[in-house]
Amino acid sequence: MDLMPPPSPVAPPSQRIFSRRLFLRTGLAGAAGVALYSGELARHWLEVTELEIKLKNLPAGFEGVRFVQLSDIHLGEFTEDFFLKHAVEVINGLRADAVLLTGDFVTHGFMGRSFGERHAWPCAEILSKLTCPKRFAIMGNHDEMVGADLVTEALRQNGITVLRNSYVPLERGGGRVWLAGVDDVVEGRPEPDAAIPPVIRNQPEEPVVLLCHAPDYADWLLRGGAGKAASLMLSGHTHGGQIRIPFLPPFDLPPFGREYVEGLFRIGPLQLYVNRGLGTVGLPFRLNCPPEITAITLRRG
Repeated sequence: MDLMPPPSPVAPPSQRIFSRRLFLRTGLAGAAGVALYSGELARHWLEVTELEIKLKNLPAGFEGVRFVQLSDIHLGEFTEDFFLKHAVEVINGLRADAVLLTGDFVTHGFMGRSFGERHAWPCAEILSKLTCPKRFAIMGNHDEMVGADLVTEALRQNGITVLRNSYVPLERGGGRVWLAGVDDVVEGRPEPDAAIPPVIRNQPEEPVVLLCHAPDYADWLLRGGAGKAASLMLSGHTHGGQIRIPFLPPFDLPPFGREYVEGLFRIGPLQLYVNRGLGTVGLPFRLNCPPEITAITLRRG
């Protein structure tokens, strides 16, 4: 006689329901924990990146000069006043020779344009507490959508020089570095030949540092004489991907921010640094991608 194997045990319906509920509760608790971590802890875990960059034509007087970069503040929609004030305090402790602000001071998001407009002046007023007297800014795509003239006026009235397709000399120890800024690539009207005109190009011992909000514009710049004359370009825009799931690429990157996402790159003769920014857009979350202040020390080499 063949013996039939005993039937597999089957959990009673009440136990199966309990297991499903336990699974759902565990999943929801895990999701809530991740949301709490990324929305409150990781979003405010400010990181200072110390970086040395060598420029072959750097004047001797600029050896060891420190540029501190802050980008993508997005005050109001998600970034709180206290967090920007904290960032200013951190920057004030970094002994900057110049503070470089690479765009998106406000947000054009689901709260609408008027909401962004209301935060332009408060943002500029907080930034006026930067103790470094040399403070320079460019516009980002959100600034353009909210109103570049409004944001520019707020910054200028609070002691911050705004470079919109223009340049200024930085002088030290008898040497000179040119600081240039182009208008936003996505929503503005960038004019690299106005930001880096022939008169300042390729001068011996006078490198050009370019502020450009969107990093992928570097490839376009290098097609012309203006871009080829720049030694270093500083950008933001990408937020570093903002939410970085391990082993997966960033899933939501903006136009002109999909090739160079974060960190230091060398593109032919140009060095490009992409700052992860302070704030967030879309969602008030960061994961594996902390907000960043970059302290750049210039070296000859």
